[in-house]
Amino acid sequence: MFGKHFDKKNARSEKQTFDPAVYKPVLKCSICNGEQVAGFKNRKTGKFEEIMFIRNESELRDFLARYGLDAIEKEY
Repeated sequence: MFGKHFDKKNARSEKQTFDPAVYKPVLKCSICNGEQVAGFKNRKTGKFEEIMFIRNESELRDFLARYGLDAIEKEY
């Protein structure tokens, strides 16, 4: 399903890639319980693909480093 756009199957391994023309990185944040999920949102359809649950700042830094990102947009 993700094929050439981004690699989800090895989300815990080192460097991963995604197609920024198709997807944008997003951190989905719950206003109710504070849960955060990092993933990618399809720019055309708006569909969110979850990659990993973020429990702390260290996991967020790992996600950013894994996909070569400096920052990530939060959505509530």
